[in-house]
Amino acid sequence: MPLNALPPAASGAPRHNARMLLGVDFTCAPSRRKPITVAKGRLAGGVLRLDRLDALSTLADFEALLVEPGPWFGAFDFPFGLPREFVQAQQLGESTATVIAELQRRCPTRMDFRALVDGWGNARPSGQRLIHRATDGATPGISSTSPLQTRYVPVGFMYYEGLSRLVAAGVSLPRLHEGDPERVAVEAYPGLLAFELVGRRSYKNSDEPDRLIARKDIVETLEQGRTRLGLRLKLTHAQREALVDDVSGDRLDAALCLVQAAWASARPGHGMPAEVDPVEGWIATA
Repeated sequence: MPLNALPPAASGAPRHNARMLLGVDFTCAPSRRKPITVAKGRLAGGVLRLDRLDALSTLADFEALLVEPGPWFGAFDFPFGLPREFVQAQQLGESTATVIAELQRRCPTRMDFRALVDGWGNARPSGQRLIHRATDGATPGISSTSPLQTRYVPVGFMYYEGLSRLVAAGVSLPRLHEGDPERVAVEAYPGLLAFELVGRRSYKNSDEPDRLIARKDIVETLEQGRTRLGLRLKLTHAQREALVDDVSGDRLDAALCLVQAAWASARPGHGMPAEVDPVEGWIATA
């Protein structure tokens, strides 16, 4: 069943929070085969209702999502910053918007960005090339991929394509960039919540039985609210099947981002530390 054909949740559900919540599983090169996946929902007390899942097959579709009128609060699965050591070495600036603007001025394409990272990293000792931000390792037992990684899982390209569009659309990034207060975005990392639920068990990119079971376990735990975030995800039967049956794991990652968005939207200061490095950013719930 196509993502955008999934039936919405029942219209009679309570609406205690008028703000739309978004969980966005991002790809820097979306297509019909590998779209950007967006989970939309609303929070009512401790219950997060999934309203719908959408598939965005182009970056233009993503840009259109960002300028949709608020109020909405979204959690986006790509880095909102780069390691300070790299930023200072390249003299990119001291703010989120300045860094991405200067980076794209010097690197008109993402392959130029790769060349810049490679040139810097190749002059450094082994093991000190793809460095991390403070937030990447803030949760014991798991670390997110370095934002300087432009191969395999090209997180650096996701930063390059994603953050620039958030800033250009005038979206507000708490502690990082002042924009429209009715359209707010925080950085998500679905692997962080998945690690809490199933440890290092893989749940993506395979139709093997063990990964299907892992997806089922994640969905069941989210529905029961047995996470440190204390929220229950409310799904229809069709939505539950859509999350579990998606071999890529993209739909489930979008739902995990949605849960992180809901938690951050309801926390004082969005659950962030008192001090956040403006060039590195912070992952919601880390």
